[in-house]
Amino acid sequence: QVQLVESGGGLVQAGGSLRLSCAASGRTFSNYAMGWLRQAPGNEREFVAAVSRRDGVVYSDSVKGRFTISRDNAKNTVYLQMNSLKPEDTAVYYCAAGGLRNGVFVGDYRGQGTQVTVSS
Repeated sequence: QVQLVESGGGLVQAGGSLRLSCAASGRTFSNYAMGWLRQAPGNEREFVAAVSRRDGVVYSDSVKGRFTISRDNAKNTVYLQMNSLKPEDTAVYYCAAGGLRNGVFVGDYRGQGTQVTVSS
């Protein structure tokens, strides 16, 4: 089992920035690709970004160029730096641990989520 706890969400104006963090415990953090997903009200959960065990990254088209995912294996933590935020980025953001193959992230474990609200 991997336990994941997100933090860093909040309310921000359009154009602003937030940094999400996800602390992992349990199984060896470095064995997993890590990702961020999000779900807005009335929408299905969608992929945002992922980082492989060897720091390869992949982003959804909607956040490419604005968001940056990174990991610190020494701290068992993955981050999502979100810049130039838009109202449509409003969602609950979930951290996930799993695998990344051929650019497709599959999460095996997921945290409880943190709310990000972007006001216009």
